[in-house]
Amino acid sequence: MLNEKIHFKDLGSIEYKEAWDFQEKLFKESLKLKSQNKEIPNHLLFCEHPHVYTIGKSGSENNLLINNIELQKRGVSFFKINRGGDITYHGPGQIVGYPIINLEAFSLGVKQYIFLIEEVIIQTLKNYGINAERLDGATGVWLDTSDKLKARKICAIGVKVSRWITMHGFAFNVNTDLNYYNYINPCGFTDKGVTSMEKELGEKVDFREVKELVKENFMRLFGGGV
Repeated sequence: MLNEKIHFKDLGSIEYKEAWDFQEKLFKESLKLKSQNKEIPNHLLFCEHPHVYTIGKSGSENNLLINNIELQKRGVSFFKINRGGDITYHGPGQIVGYPIINLEAFSLGVKQYIFLIEEVIIQTLKNYGINAERLDGATGVWLDTSDKLKARKICAIGVKVSRWITMHGFAFNVNTDLNYYNYINPCGFTDKGVTSMEKELGEKVDFREVKELVKENFMRLFGGGV
């Protein structure tokens, strides 16, 4: 029997490695249940991380523009991880979402799955009068995609999928300190900017309110939730 219920858990502020280990635990449990043809639970985790850069398995370390000593000075951790995509930043004021779900239960392929995550953020931003879009050839959620000089990313997406079970997910800039992006080529791009809701609106946003909207839109678009 395919299970479409999604269990939500907010981990709050948590070190990157601790959240990664928790994801891995749930991911491996799901794979084990799948191999036994048992019902697989679906999870949606939210959290914030202290300052950290992560780079996917296909990423280039040349996109990290500072050395280890400078990382330590700025209090930033660095991890090579097992998702797709290049380098990105996580930090306070950013909603990080980790869906660990069985795509088969939702009749989704990987491209459709990423499309839906993008749609969750696009629909959330509409509530604040921000017109967000997709950019051809690049995952994530963007603003002003028709102007190469103005195109900027507000939400990054990087996932791992094995036997149709997902892990890792999205990083949505709400009240994020964008200065930390100056030390990387975000997602490997050297010609595109990054932004946040705070920057676009000119003021800090109610973080809890945005989190609740993202959660509601995720559950609505994926069709499950407990």
